[in-house]
Amino acid sequence: MAKNYYAVLGIEKTAGTDQIKKAYRKLAIKYHPDKNPGDKNAEERFKEITEAYAVLSDPEKRRQYDQFGEAGFHQRFSQEDIFRNVDLNDIFREFGFGGDDLFSQLFGGRNGAFRGGTFHGGRVRPVRGQDLLLRLSIPFRQAILGGERQIDLTRHGHAEPIKVRIPPGVESGQKLRVAGKGAPSPTGGTPGDLLLEIEIGADPVFSRDGHDLSVPITVPFSGVCLGASVDVPTLEGNKRIKVKPGTKSGSRIRLKGFGVAGHAGKSAGDLYAVIEVAVPEQLTAEQEKLLVKLRDSGL
Repeated sequence: MAKNYYAVLGIEKTAGTDQIKKAYRKLAIKYHPDKNPGDKNAEERFKEITEAYAVLSDPEKRRQYDQFGEAGFHQRFSQEDIFRNVDLNDIFREFGFGGDDLFSQLFGGRNGAFRGGTFHGGRVRPVRGQDLLLRLSIPFRQAILGGERQIDLTRHGHAEPIKVRIPPGVESGQKLRVAGKGAPSPTGGTPGDLLLEIEIGADPVFSRDGHDLSVPITVPFSGVCLGASVDVPTLEGNKRIKVKPGTKSGSRIRLKGFGVAGHAGKSAGDLYAVIEVAVPEQLTAEQEKLLVKLRDSGL
């Protein structure tokens, strides 16, 4: 039921614990199945308000609902998570209504909670907290060379500085796991993990394709015709290469092993110098005469 829980209970987002409980009691009395036998609409409404109460009455679930919104919250919390550690029996008994049997009938649970091994004899088994997913933007060269980044993670209302190791060769879309920095367990178990989805910034010199790098190299017209030696920037500094006579614009010259360094059993990538022929915007009088001669000679 991906609905606005505040609207379901008819309360403001700033409502306190007492207001949430009061709103739920009022609606639960109105829509409780014992008061509306055979009314499927009332039953669905009762399920909606009960789910809303289960989330908003729990400080940690409410915090995550407020932080991630409806869609994000339901990606992280299943219905079992929502009702875990929620006991509505006291409220139901105030009305003189059934508790456990009703909960089992409507939500598939027993003893105020879901089946599936979470509860035994009314006692809660600790469950692991939810994982959190964040995006982390890193510079192009740090993604290739590796390093360390510090992020400020807001947890429990406080910013917590966390150092993250960036492995060499990390790729865009890859997820880095930081153990124990996710959401806390709602039942006292171990917390979840923080997953950082990597986004890599552009570089003014290099472009990347997997473990290979490319860099454009401008060569004058005479150089591609007669051959030339040019400097190619690499991650380790410039390297001089030869351009063969007759090289065409767009040709790629491979520098083996000068791409992204190998890691985790993978070999290093290559660097490709992509040849671009320089065309001058202006010519001197002498250059123009020479080019006319070349043209007349059939070149």
